Amino acid sequence: MAFVMTNTLSTTFEPADIEARWYAHWEETGAFRPARPDAQPFTIVNPPPNVTGSLHIGHALDNTLQDIVVRYERLRGKDALWVVGMDHAGIATQMVVERQLEERQDKRTNYSREDFVQKVWDWKAESGGAITGQLRRLGCSMDWSREQFTMDEHFSKAVTKVFVDLYNDGLIYRDKRLVNWDPKLKTAISDLEVEQQTIPGSFWHFKYPLADGVTLDNGQDYIEVATTRPETMLADMAVAVHPTDERYASVVGKQVILPITGRRIPIVADEHADPDLGSGAVKITPGHDFNDFEVGKRAGFAPAEMLNMLDQNGDVVQTADGLVPEEFIGLHRFRRDELNGAREAVVARLKADGHLIPHIAKTKKGEEVEHDAEPRQIATPFGDRGGVVIEPWLTDQWYVDAEKLAVKPIEAVRSGEVEIVPKTWEKTFFNWMENIQPWCVSRQLWWGHRIPAWYGPAVQEGRVVGIDVPHAPKQLNATLEKDECFVAPDTSEAERKVSAFLQRGGLDLEIREFAGRHEVIEAIFQNQLDLTKHYPIWQDEDVLDTWFSSALWPFATLGWPEKTDLLEKHYPNSLLISGFDILFFWDARMLMAGYFNTGQKPWEKLYLHGLVRAADGSKMSKSKGNVVDPLILIDQYGADALRFFMAAMESQGRDIKMDEKRVEGYRNFATKLWNAVRYCQTNGIGASQSIAAPPARLAVNSWIIGEVIETKATIDKALADLRFDAAANAIYHFVWDRFCDWYLELIKPVLSSAEGPVVAPPQNGEEWSPAAETRAVAGWAIDQILVMLHPFMPFVTEELWHAQASEDAPRPYDLILAQWPEPQAQVDADAVAAIDWVIALTTATRAAKNELGIAPGAKLEAWLPTPSPLGARVVERSAAAIERLARLTPLHVGEEAPAGPAMQVAAGEDAFIIPLEGHVDVEAEKARLTKAMEASQKEFGSLDKRLSNPSFVERAKPEAVEKAKADAAFHASEIDRLRHALARLG
Repeated sequence: MAFVMTNTLSTTFEPADIEARWYAHWEETGAFRPARPDAQPFTIVNPPPNVTGSLHIGHALDNTLQDIVVRYERLRGKDALWVVGMDHAGIATQMVVERQLEERQDKRTNYSREDFVQKVWDWKAESGGAITGQLRRLGCSMDWSREQFTMDEHFSKAVTKVFVDLYNDGLIYRDKRLVNWDPKLKTAISDLEVEQQTIPGSFWHFKYPLADGVTLDNGQDYIEVATTRPETMLADMAVAVHPTDERYASVVGKQVILPITGRRIPIVADEHADPDLGSGAVKITPGHDFNDFEVGKRAGFAPAEMLNMLDQNGDVVQTADGLVPEEFIGLHRFRRDELNGAREAVVARLKADGHLIPHIAKTKKGEEVEHDAEPRQIATPFGDRGGVVIEPWLTDQWYVDAEKLAVKPIEAVRSGEVEIVPKTWEKTFFNWMENIQPWCVSRQLWWGHRIPAWYGPAVQEGRVVGIDVPHAPKQLNATLEKDECFVAPDTSEAERKVSAFLQRGGLDLEIREFAGRHEVIEAIFQNQLDLTKHYPIWQDEDVLDTWFSSALWPFATLGWPEKTDLLEKHYPNSLLISGFDILFFWDARMLMAGYFNTGQKPWEKLYLHGLVRAADGSKMSKSKGNVVDPLILIDQYGADALRFFMAAMESQGRDIKMDEKRVEGYRNFATKLWNAVRYCQTNGIGASQSIAAPPARLAVNSWIIGEVIETKATIDKALADLRFDAAANAIYHFVWDRFCDWYLELIKPVLSSAEGPVVAPPQNGEEWSPAAETRAVAGWAIDQILVMLHPFMPFVTEELWHAQASEDAPRPYDLILAQWPEPQAQVDADAVAAIDWVIALTTATRAAKNELGIAPGAKLEAWLPTPSPLGARVVERSAAAIERLARLTPLHVGEEAPAGPAMQVAAGEDAFIIPLEGHVDVEAEKARLTKAMEASQKEFGSLDKRLSNPSFVERAKPEAVEKAKADAAFHASEIDRLRHALARLG
């Protein structure tokens, strides 16, 4: 039956309609998770994007790489599960909803906690999760039927269980420590969420008078201290000097009288003080500096004794010793608008009292000028979301003993049980994990997993211990004495624990639950709570750090802690792909959570990719205006082009420089394939009916089968090693160079039957049609291309897969569910050698013509005096093809070439001599080439001199340096090309 197309391709490739149509079809038909109960599992979980998020270029890279792997493993017949979902993103989501309230002149505190949380859920239902639609546009073949959310009921139960288990094992505890406090968001944040920025600041020097008439050996009656944060001196608790600093040896153990507050504080010896920096003495404020906190502990101060001088807003409050003057209470830490803050007020007071040591600076004329402080660039911590200066703040928080949880992950990576790719990241992993600090997991938010801990007042000697609540409403923040803590999975279990606690204390009290400690104190103040009859409890008002819940992603998404079939089959996961920037935010924490909760690793292998940077190599940021929107690129060039760019540029250990021209180039690549299939359609080439390669007698067909075999092997090896660039480049060069540029060109005479076969077939008497064989092999080769290219370019390949079908043999399945190539054939070395020889000869001849200005279509007579056995055989069988492709005719084999100007072109071991007389004015061409080469040499010399000048490289704009390098490389290439052209002329 004659071949008839069922879907003739249009003359132009337009991706938009194709993408929308095929994605909807795949999702509707369940193609992303076909039923393969007995197949080998392959499992990957996506780093869950924030529910507030939208697709950015980093997401595009991360999810493209994951989709390539998932589609590849699905084609290989595995039960490929790509778990998809979103993170509730505690801080980010609460910020979004609060911002919406502010736009309506409303605020969170106007609502109960429950009502506000409901508003967040309402927002999620209406606006949250826009990124899921954007991931679909990228072509991500995720199992949307099992989409997860970290606040789903089953997930929340898993989070609660983990917290309770950690608590019962002594691995989670409440402690008073310094945290990174964001005064804008009013919550603690992780070290990893703090960004250091260098901003203009000042360095002040002050006198701290020595107490009790003590003086230094030089007679000085004060110690000079210097600081960039003078406001914190209101809570200073010591002055530290180095143990070996002889200047202060006589006063260690003595005291200074702190200006303003009059607090007597000790002088302590501690190696934190640098004797070579400033005066060698440093003020110690353990309640507001991380280094000082450690110094304070070494000096004998318990965290509960450390002074706190700021509230959650960054406003000054009275310290525990009551020594902060009233005039400072309520001041913000910094100047705001027209109002001076605590910093300005402290400096002014110290200056007025004679405790400020001025900074003496010299003008350009050498004159001395007095300033209050020395200007400096100060490294300052900022919150990555709140955008304000982070305040080290002493507060009670929940901590995970990360040091103990890190033991098994460290062992796993070191032993190779878990592989990190690229391996170079292991050193960074070990350095962080081996020096890991306690993980603060509590956040002062309303949106998130509320900490499953309840508190109640202590019981002593058979009675509930309360305090006298002062009869003034402003004092209602007074706390009860030491709280009892009851960690439980739910309220009923908490009440059961409370009842058991009361029974042990011999108390028969009614348990009453309150919203928080403040409400308990108010009830006492209002005489609504009788501690002789009632026992008040309240749940911890904090929520858990978002990363605490997302650490459970590899197993909680599969049904854990229930023993589900899905968990049994798909855990541990096979692979995790993430950006290196969340190695500690997420990846390391998954390892800790996986081993603790399941006793197993969360995944076999971790692949860390780089960042997508701007074209000049700088980091993308909105402030720089160099952010690239992947959705715009998809609109312009199609998702396939963007995906292929990401894969081709993803080289292990390197960041990707955004290059829109290359994205456009890969759109052209898709168009090239589209046109190649259209050409095949017009020549009767349709879909193959076989997984195995068809029989082939023609060398050109044996050659292309061999090329498929080699390309498949290269892609398999590259993807096994997670070398996405190598895999993408392998299929790219096979499609563009070997199939489109050469194979289709080589088979044209066979298909047209005008010039006979490319290579003569063996004569064995069988009936055989070179054209039929070629159509069968070409159709099979296209099928293999579509399958191998599908993980990278799923949309265009699916469209072409069905377009190749015929009326009598429609595709029985979609390409997404096809089988990965199994050619079941061997590479024909003789055929490969023969065709590669023709290609090499053609390429060399075309290049030589171009260098010497000979018209591409000009036919040239050529001599091959001493042919190799391969050369003689190919010329004998393929003279017509050589004439058509290389435009060499007639060919003289075994004859000496005539004397005179000639050029040589090589193919393998063979060198053809091509006389130039009548084609090139040799002397004029030599003069032209020489002049062009001298011009390039001059330009190259100038550029090389400029690039060798350190002053230029260091001071010039980066883009100017890059342009100079590019121009120098161009001229170096031109010099080499022109030198070869001159050599051809003799």
